[in-house]
Amino acid sequence: MAGKTGLTRRRAMQLAGAALAAPAYIGRAYAARTIKLGFISPETGPIAAFGSADQFIVGEIRKKIGDGLDIGGKKVAIEILVRDSQSNPSRAAELAAELITKDKVDLMLASSTSDTTLPVSDQCELNGVPCLTTDTPWQPWFFGRGGVPGKGFDWTYHFFWGADQVVTTYTGLWKSIATNKNIGGVWSNDPDGVGLSDKQHGLPPGFLKEGFKYTDMGLFTPLSNDFSAQIAKLKAADCDIVTGVFLPPDFATFWAQCGQQGYRPKAVTIAKALLFPASVEALGDRGVGLSSEEWWSPNHPFKSGLTGQSAAELCAAFTNATGKQWVQPIGFKHALLEVAIDILKRAKSLDEPQAIADAMAATNYQSIVGPVNFKTGPMKNVSSTPLVGGQWVKGKRFKYDIEIANNSAYPGIATTKKFEPMAY
Repeated sequence: MAGKTGLTRRRAMQLAGAALAAPAYIGRAYAARTIKLGFISPETGPIAAFGSADQFIVGEIRKKIGDGLDIGGKKVAIEILVRDSQSNPSRAAELAAELITKDKVDLMLASSTSDTTLPVSDQCELNGVPCLTTDTPWQPWFFGRGGVPGKGFDWTYHFFWGADQVVTTYTGLWKSIATNKNIGGVWSNDPDGVGLSDKQHGLPPGFLKEGFKYTDMGLFTPLSNDFSAQIAKLKAADCDIVTGVFLPPDFATFWAQCGQQGYRPKAVTIAKALLFPASVEALGDRGVGLSSEEWWSPNHPFKSGLTGQSAAELCAAFTNATGKQWVQPIGFKHALLEVAIDILKRAKSLDEPQAIADAMAATNYQSIVGPVNFKTGPMKNVSSTPLVGGQWVKGKRFKYDIEIANNSAYPGIATTKKFEPMAY
């Protein structure tokens, strides 16, 4: 599924990790030592928006932990070692290797697109280090790493939504307006784009099953500056609907060129690029009406099992502390640390990596993004989380807001607006 890009990356990770083949825990004593969590995420580079709330979230969790957690009747000090992948998969792999061999982390955490979660997970799987990841559709994470249904992995676990939920959500949006049901798919040539465009495990089979016609516009190189060929094909195929995966700067270029070339689809529902207010602000009012998956929001009816905060309370705390608008990854970064702490509390031994991995496999936890349960997931090592569809509107306190416009994939989350076709 990962194509040449994914296989090459995996081979590179194997080579980088070959020297680390022996687990890094042998001979370590537990008495009076600090338990270390590695935390790898992009805070700089093209996907830095995914890590924009990291400092706030990690700071809040550190306050909650204080001078230690009560585990088995003892106070255990917890250290969170934060590392910036710089939006680079090779850098993410290097950081994981360093955290394993030099810092000797007890549990690795990683988030924010396949460029982070795949290389970090591969390093941990090769070296027998428990690893928990999020913020990547689970199909690219599982199949892009060579996962085999029924077998899965030994050390690496992942929670997030999947392609089936995206299909339900996207088609739910599109069915609510009048279109010719012609979809054009434009995909970035990276693990997310390759994975979600895959003809077996990605979105296209689901679109066809839902009665839509689908035309693949192919993969484009990230950070491209000319989408004329794709736009010409979209026009020729008479596509009322455009979907795909873009980095924010790529979509800004694509959308500007759509305007210049007179292409006006009725629905534009894009993964990844349209998650953040800053990305929409860069488009100006041409961003109003664009749509995307919505993983999490202040309107999600979940509370943290660690702090008791609701989604709305956590968003308000972020805004009060930073003056900035909430962003979707806030919930998943918080949940990643919540679940990690729950795993440590339940592990039969913090000296044995296998005991931590066993506790991770047995996770059944109510987080701020919803339930995380590795016993009931769609694949071994995977837990799927709720997903709804959102549409961007002019905001009140901030310039633009994303509102929940479809809940077909999770009716337990209420909609806050009716989906509408693009207005030009």
